[in-house]
Amino acid sequence: MTVSVRYEHEDELAWVWLDRPPLNLFDSAQQLGADAALRELRERPDVRAVLFIGANGHFSAGGDVSEMGTLTPDQAADYAARISRLTREVAALPVPVIAAVEGYALGGGCELALAADVRVCTPTARFGLPEIPLGLIPGAGGTQRLPRLVGLSRAKDILFSGRQVDAAEAERIGLVDEVVPEGTLIDAARARALRYTAGPPDALAAAKRATDAAHEGPLDHGLDLELALFTPLLTPKHSGQPEAHGTPGAPGARTAHFRSFQKQR
Repeated sequence: MTVSVRYEHEDELAWVWLDRPPLNLFDSAQQLGADAALRELRERPDVRAVLFIGANGHFSAGGDVSEMGTLTPDQAADYAARISRLTREVAALPVPVIAAVEGYALGGGCELALAADVRVCTPTARFGLPEIPLGLIPGAGGTQRLPRLVGLSRAKDILFSGRQVDAAEAERIGLVDEVVPEGTLIDAARARALRYTAGPPDALAAAKRATDAAHEGPLDHGLDLELALFTPLLTPKHSGQPEAHGTPGAPGARTAHFRSFQKQR
């Protein structure tokens, strides 16, 4: 089986490369490769941020339609469950997840990018969910995550038409967070990841979980969860984190963080 997903570890960062030329289409092998990468990531507490990126000038143009057309009903059910689980697990990672996009991010590729916390792209990026013209609907979170980013009406326009959204429009409507010049995507994504990993990992994980809850339930539930996550962080009982990050486990680190914040103000 050809390895179509590459995992690379760079200090505190993990890069997950989609690499199935020419368009990095998702077939069963690529899904299994992504599953394997996620399993490894969950077992690496030293990873502070995850970056998904495509080789070959594209992120991913989505599912391999030639394979999808040959599936039996049982195989189709397994395929659907697998792609849905994949994006759920990406979104549930307790560290910042960045999608670094150039070229096509269509169908399942777009849905993978939507599952990230942040999206950075180059001017060549094209986002889209073309499933309806194929007689399908997005099956890996597109109908749920896209409206949360761009609003209900814009999401319906993109879904109903199956059209592609270029980088400029994607930034304008909030589908991407930053458009960077050609040739700078890796450096820009890395710099953003390192900004996020500068803080204590326990606080970062709690912040991600609490803010995700803002879109997943009633306000009162989100506020209760925020309170439950915030309160333990006030007590210096967490341990095992490096002093360089100023985490509660490092003697004097919390005080140093507060003093630094006061100076900035």
